[in-house]
Amino acid sequence: MKSPRKWFVSFNYAFLTITGILMLLPFVNILAGSFSGGTAIVKGQVTVFPVDFTLANYISVLNNAAIWKSIGVTVYITIFGTLLNLIFTSLMAYGLARKELQGRSFFILLILFTMIFPAPLIPSYLVIKSLGMLNTLWALIIPGLVSAFNLIIMISFFQALPEGLLEAAKIDGCNDYRTLWSVALPLSLPSLTTIGLFYAVGHWNGYFSAIMYLRDPGLYPMQVKLRQLIVESDAANVMQSVQMTMQSVEGIKMATIIVATLPVLLIYPMIQKHFIKGAMLGSVKG
Repeated sequence: MKSPRKWFVSFNYAFLTITGILMLLPFVNILAGSFSGGTAIVKGQVTVFPVDFTLANYISVLNNAAIWKSIGVTVYITIFGTLLNLIFTSLMAYGLARKELQGRSFFILLILFTMIFPAPLIPSYLVIKSLGMLNTLWALIIPGLVSAFNLIIMISFFQALPEGLLEAAKIDGCNDYRTLWSVALPLSLPSLTTIGLFYAVGHWNGYFSAIMYLRDPGLYPMQVKLRQLIVESDAANVMQSVQMTMQSVEGIKMATIIVATLPVLLIYPMIQKHFIKGAMLGSVKG
């Protein structure tokens, strides 16, 4: 007979498995619809397997030059923006993690204040406008250069580093920048991977800032194009380029969703090990 603990563990596994399947089903349905014919989608015949298998939806999406351009903009913002995020977050976190920094508690309090009371929309827009960043990609990068949440994670990680290593680096003649580069950052790979993924996903999925600050359609990232297809029913413009019928509108939307989601799904398994270590930071104290 199973012990109560084993029953509890079995129940947890069954519950989480069912929950995971239920959360995965909508994505599987969209994936199946992206490979299905327009008539089958409209009639609601698509569930978890494609009906009237076709690649026409993906062909229509990938043949659209505007979508390719938006993908390029998104990749640029994600790579360049995440790099700047990691640089400035690491520099700021390392300084705030040092106990000898005067006013350290005050600065951390200000950071926590921004987490509780974020800047309102209109003042943020006026600041972006006064800095001349309207209708530029800088408006999608600079305002979120340092995330308060990610900064707290990095501060916690730097504080957990052995003081002896940092003191040994200083004895060897390293200044603060050399200590950060040669000692602190190599030991902080799990934390950097975690916040790097947070930043990258935020850049990849961001669309609100682009809607607010950009007016040139040529600067629109992928998520804005996806929003135009789904919310503004702009899929007809895509279909006209390949002379498809109106029954393929939903299929084009689903194919665009998969194209926008696939890169994140492919990258995550590569960094999953480091991500889990960073996400569990502070849960177990050595």
